[in-house]
Amino acid sequence: MTTAAAPAPPFGRALCAMVTPFTATSEALDLDGAQRLADRLVTEGCDGLLLSGTTGESPTTTDAEKAELIHAVREAVGDRASIVAGVGTADTRHTVELALAAEKAGADAVLVVTPYYSRPPQDAVEEHFRTVADASGLPLVLYDIPGRTGTRIEPDTMLRLAEHPRIVAVKDCSYDFLGVQRLLARSELAFYAGCDEHILALYAMGGAGYVSTVANVAPRQLRAVLDAFDAGDTARAALLQQRATELIELMMASGLPGTVTVKGLLGALGLPAGPVRAPLRPAGQDRVDELLAAHERLTAAFAPVG
Repeated sequence: MTTAAAPAPPFGRALCAMVTPFTATSEALDLDGAQRLADRLVTEGCDGLLLSGTTGESPTTTDAEKAELIHAVREAVGDRASIVAGVGTADTRHTVELALAAEKAGADAVLVVTPYYSRPPQDAVEEHFRTVADASGLPLVLYDIPGRTGTRIEPDTMLRLAEHPRIVAVKDCSYDFLGVQRLLARSELAFYAGCDEHILALYAMGGAGYVSTVANVAPRQLRAVLDAFDAGDTARAALLQQRATELIELMMASGLPGTVTVKGLLGALGLPAGPVRAPLRPAGQDRVDELLAAHERLTAAFAPVG
């Protein structure tokens, strides 16, 4: 007896939530740096790039900068990787405008976060996503991150949204594994781990892959977790996930936003990043040194087992 193969992930398995590089002196958009970083990430194993997400400082980049970034990255990576554009705002009309601009600029899909601050009820949340999905021809990824937005996309709401032909995936930062398991069993939505510590756990449950912040600095190491699991070596997959834990914790759970820690570490590695925009502030040198040491340990440990 054979089992049906799982459907191919719509945007690849290993996606990086890429930072938006700025110039060191003026904090202007560094398009050359963005192209160099994007090319490196794809060369090092990323199937896709998420632009203008949380890590990409979407609240402090202009609409024009978002479109320019898509154009530049598409030029750099061509068809080697999918481009998912973050277009979510607290305003449905503005979100629609950004989705249309992303489509025109060459994105493959849009990521739409739950409207924040106003905390709409579930019927309004559902209508928001449907309105955006109806506005363009691009597939839509739901971004469930209640810790930032203040509002959950409840599982029942997702089940209804899954019936829309262009709502195809979820970036999951809900910290609700039971809810995710229900949705995996009852819908065809592709679930991507949005929290790096959940990469293997969600993938093993039938998830599509990840949209990772830590992949900015460790793309090969995180991709290897999925590759090992797909090869049937679950023990190695677990080992590789464990090896990444120190860096994941330092970058994502030590009191600083991931954007800050990523840009600090990228700068220390001599890679394009530049400063963060206010109200964010750069990581102190002590934290950068700590991140760099953890990254060096991960790199040194990333050797064949056997």
